[in-house]
Amino acid sequence: MSPVLKAVSDAVLAVASKLSVDEVLQRLVHGARELAGARYAALGIPDGDGGFRRFLVSGMSDELVQALGPLPRTHGMLGAILDEPRAYRSEDIHLDPRFGGWWPRRHPDMRSFLGVPIISPDGVIGAFYLTEKEGAETFSESDQALIELLASHAAIAITNARLYEQSRELSIVSERNRLALELHDVVSQKLFSLMLTAEAAAVQLDRDPEAARAQIERLRELARQALEELRALILGLRPPELEHDGLAGTLRKEIAMLSRVHGVAIELQVEDRTSGAAANGDRDLAILRIAHEALHNALHHAGAKHVVLRLASRAEGMKIEVADDGIGFDPSSGELRSRHLGLTSMEERARELGGHLEIRSAPGAGTTVVLELDADG
Repeated sequence: MSPVLKAVSDAVLAVASKLSVDEVLQRLVHGARELAGARYAALGIPDGDGGFRRFLVSGMSDELVQALGPLPRTHGMLGAILDEPRAYRSEDIHLDPRFGGWWPRRHPDMRSFLGVPIISPDGVIGAFYLTEKEGAETFSESDQALIELLASHAAIAITNARLYEQSRELSIVSERNRLALELHDVVSQKLFSLMLTAEAAAVQLDRDPEAARAQIERLRELARQALEELRALILGLRPPELEHDGLAGTLRKEIAMLSRVHGVAIELQVEDRTSGAAANGDRDLAILRIAHEALHNALHHAGAKHVVLRLASRAEGMKIEVADDGIGFDPSSGELRSRHLGLTSMEERARELGGHLEIRSAPGAGTTVVLELDADG
């Protein structure tokens, strides 16, 4: 079998296999690079909000991919291939006005280029990007025809990926419900036992010090068990996307999922003027938790029809705002806060970050949650 037929055959078999979605797409990227004789290849699947849901590469080391940082946006040539249902070839991508002349730090320079959209009945759902033709100045019509053939098979794989992601989203909602039940059934019971044991120790302290000492020892053991159970639950709550996609990318995926599951329009507005400042994993996780709690309140308690999340990153600090058009409430209501501990939780997280959280709301006037952080927060 010729190398060309083998590459196409491997791609078709990958689509029909029971491999994970990323494994299938990665094989397609490798197949595209081999078919076209490219030094570098990528497969991008847009998220519909100016970014990529997936962006897999071939020809780059893991170290280089890691150094390039978060997933690229659908700007310049990357976005141009997604806008038009036809392939594009160039001897020198730098000469195209859509290129923009900008690479991320440590990105290898690239000249010859072949972009092929991946088209389904719903339109363009992804694209192959190939650069640096090996052994020639440019990619040929034959190269383009082979990648177009591969793209037709990739369309099937991406459609399957979307079905998989929809199933995963439902699983995430189910997992959150499971965690809520575990918190109620396991941790709440443990805390109730702690309270009863503390009361028993208080009663016996004067009458029977030995019995009280035994109750206090039991109190210590129950507290240790509750802490371990909480830690076990919390370890499962850190999204793996945060390290790879950054805060904005993770929020974008979270919002897309929540919008589809709840049928509510959620808009994300991102402004980044930090010139690629280093990420802070612990800080970003805390911010993500605050944003998620604000979104949860808007979707589950406010009856909102439209929600806007604004994330502004500047040299002097960061501002996160979640605004909804829901029923609103009185933020100073002690009775409401006793029933919805999420408000207090957001404020405590903000204090731990050294930031300021403001909750603006009134009955019938919607709600806006604003978190402001200094650059060193």
